[in-house]
Amino acid sequence: MLRAPLIALLFCATPAAGEMALVAVAANYAGAAEAQAQAFAAASGHQITLTTGSTGKLYAQIGAGAPFDVLLSADAATPARLEAEGAAVAGTRFTYALGALVLWSPDHALIGADPVAALASPDLRHLAIANPALAPYGVAAEQTLEALGLWQQVQGRLVMGENIGQTYAMVASGAASAGFVALSAVVSEDQGSRWLVPQELFQPIQQDAVLLRHGANNAAARGFLDWLKTPQAQTISASFGYAALP
Repeated sequence: MLRAPLIALLFCATPAAGEMALVAVAANYAGAAEAQAQAFAAASGHQITLTTGSTGKLYAQIGAGAPFDVLLSADAATPARLEAEGAAVAGTRFTYALGALVLWSPDHALIGADPVAALASPDLRHLAIANPALAPYGVAAEQTLEALGLWQQVQGRLVMGENIGQTYAMVASGAASAGFVALSAVVSEDQGSRWLVPQELFQPIQQDAVLLRHGANNAAARGFLDWLKTPQAQTISASFGYAALP
């Protein structure tokens, strides 16, 4: 028969079961977040479940009481707003990724050396962007077109996705001839033509993470946020087309 001290020792030696956290992820970061969640689970024993959508939609869901523990936003403003509203834990906000914008078309000849000419060409029947009212990548696309002096010119050809993932799908399916999409969506795409939009044409797409009030006492949520700051997490992020953090 086991003595009481030995029984206690055996229980102490048994690893505690990992917790589970529900993470809301901006659509542009879905692929990278999935890879990071798997790597984090393997390293920690915790489990991460992802829900993706436009930042605007995720914000609305959080306001309506969705039980998310963490938000990986496509901007910096939304986590700051949630913190100010008391829906996020103060002091937990940080930048986890810097997004890159690219004009992309499955047609290898559509986007040449002159992107302005390509955008003004009659061959570009429809141009897809994410809705600027919902998605920061849409704001960046609008700012780029404004900077190029083309915003008014393309109005009749614009089609808008609810998020940057939907915008990519419009272009990939042929519903739009080209579109402004996240570099992460086409970083491994070897078909078509593209133009990497210079950073000076739009405000930096600073993507911030924050611990939400629902996850304040969730070890998996806090652990995942800490892990996102590690070199391993940043290497995964870079492999999906995100710029290195300063």
